[in-house]
Amino acid sequence: MIRTQVYLTESERSGLKELAESTGRKPAELVRLAVDQFIAFHQVDRQKEARMKAAGMWRHREDLPDVEKLRDSWNRSSS
Repeated sequence: MIRTQVYLTESERSGLKELAESTGRKPAELVRLAVDQFIAFHQVDRQKEARMKAAGMWRHREDLPDVEKLRDSWNRSSS
C-alpha cells in the first residue's frame, strides 16, 4: 500500500472516527472503502458513456452482410 495524506474537516474527522468505532474498523480502512466505491461508481459512468458513443456506430456501413439473411441461414427449421 501507498501512504497518502488527506486533509479532513473537523466534522469529517469526527464522523469517520464515530463510524470506525461503531463498525469496529480502522478509519484508514473506511477511507479506502469509500475511495474504492467512488472509483467504481465513476467507472460505471465511463463505461456507460462509451457504450452510448458506440451505439449505432455501424448504421451507415454498406459493406456489412444482411443480418436477416445470416439469421435465416442459421435457422435449422428453414432447411
